[in-house]
Amino acid sequence: MNFSDIDWNTLWLESRKQKSWRSKKSAVWDKRAGSFARRNMTSPYVDRFVEMINPGRDMSILDVGSGPGTLALPLAQKVKLVTAVDFSENMLAILREEAQQRRLVNITTICGSWEDDWSALGLRPHDILIASRSLSVDDLQAALTKLDQWSTKAVFIADRVGAGPFDPELFRAVGRPFVPGPDYIFTINLLYQMGIHARLDFISLDQPKVFATEAEALDSCIWMFEDLSDKELSSLKAYVRSRLEKMVDG
Repeated sequence: MNFSDIDWNTLWLESRKQKSWRSKKSAVWDKRAGSFARRNMTSPYVDRFVEMINPGRDMSILDVGSGPGTLALPLAQKVKLVTAVDFSENMLAILREEAQQRRLVNITTICGSWEDDWSALGLRPHDILIASRSLSVDDLQAALTKLDQWSTKAVFIADRVGAGPFDPELFRAVGRPFVPGPDYIFTINLLYQMGIHARLDFISLDQPKVFATEAEALDSCIWMFEDLSDKELSSLKAYVRSRLEKMVDG
């Protein structure tokens, strides 16, 4: 077998079918928008990713899967124009509110998804396209092709390594097997087959997850599962409580 014989796009899809978690619909992200924004806006990941991009002042950036503006907001302070695309209107509403508070007038928000016709959404090519932890798609090759076609200078992708944001110990605690699904290595190999020799780097984050309340911490963990039984939920609550430590400020 030759490397060219491997269909990485099909392997990606088959691996996604085996994963222990389900991709969340826009309504789920609408519900989580507030807590998600609070936990991610100040993450050290933001500074690391923005530093890697190092964009010029006169550049335009299209952020696909922008969420509440985790990257779009700090990038807007450094470039001419940022367009943020997300399929969660609540996420975009938080982004717009935060942009107004920061007096940023160079951010445009568009509610849309990977599968939409980007031209019909009114999008146009940008200098830089970014997809930060947002490539949860079935057709990876189509998404990568879009990124490539709509960028005039560069594309930056942040993909997960291994389990990513999912905690295998949580699954063990409730007695469920854990299969993470495909990670960055599928993306790198598919890009190579597409004739794109991507540069690879890693962002390592060693930080505790901080929550305002125990209920918020539990909700963040429940989000990883589907259809928990009463017994599983009880086991999950016990595990979460065993891991929590109250901070000095409460």
